[in-house]
Amino acid sequence: MLPTTLVNSGSQGNGVLSPRDAARHTAGTKRYKYLRRLFHFRQMDFEFALWQMLYLFTSPQRVYRNFHYRKQTKDQWARDDPAFLVLLSIWLCVSTVGFGFVLDMGFFETIKLLLWVVFIDCVGVGLLIATLMWFISNKYLVKQQNRDYDVEWGYAFDVHLNAFYPLLVILHFIQLFFINYVIISDSVIGYFVGNTLWLIAIGYYIYVTFLGYSALPFLKNTAILLYPFALLIMLYLISLACGWNFTKMLCSFYKYRVK
Repeated sequence: MLPTTLVNSGSQGNGVLSPRDAARHTAGTKRYKYLRRLFHFRQMDFEFALWQMLYLFTSPQRVYRNFHYRKQTKDQWARDDPAFLVLLSIWLCVSTVGFGFVLDMGFFETIKLLLWVVFIDCVGVGLLIATLMWFISNKYLVKQQNRDYDVEWGYAFDVHLNAFYPLLVILHFIQLFFINYVIISDSVIGYFVGNTLWLIAIGYYIYVTFLGYSALPFLKNTAILLYPFALLIMLYLISLACGWNFTKMLCSFYKYRVK
């Protein structure tokens, strides 16, 4: 069940914490509590994290509705439970091993691929995107330039993780069943299927990211986050016209990186 929408007792009438309680809700304190819980698996709500992963595919709006509840009950938009991150990491490892198996990589090559995917594709790119979106949203999208209304960096990173999970499942799991027998062939159907999966995956990333920032009531003009759809569709059509196979290029790149 979803948490109830109770207002934190330490909050003022407008939902802002009193000065006495504010010190206990600083970014450093929240970060410390979050990292500390990484080593206490019994304190993590894995069942709720699985619920979020399911609804990121079927109804991502419901996931972000829960972020509203967290803001009202704990005065923070970002997750305070690392269970989602832990499950995402496990899924990332399992799917990458499957990817290495499909590409006929050896043990050490698969380990190198795993390290690349985890620390570059997920964490590195995620930190970059989260920081960029955190800066842009606070600089240009906040309705009122008031420090009581700002996008938490942790929330920006959560939005990336939410959007990255469906992309990961589509490209690192569903796609695996088609790579060797369909996608990497030199036929039209091969690059059509592969590029269409890329279109769906990146399109889903853009959409879930848009939902994440449009869920914040103090942001404006969040519809601009949907503008990359136009570029995505244009690249998709050009790739089909030119016969570019994105999956085949990615497989060649990964094989080159793990040599």
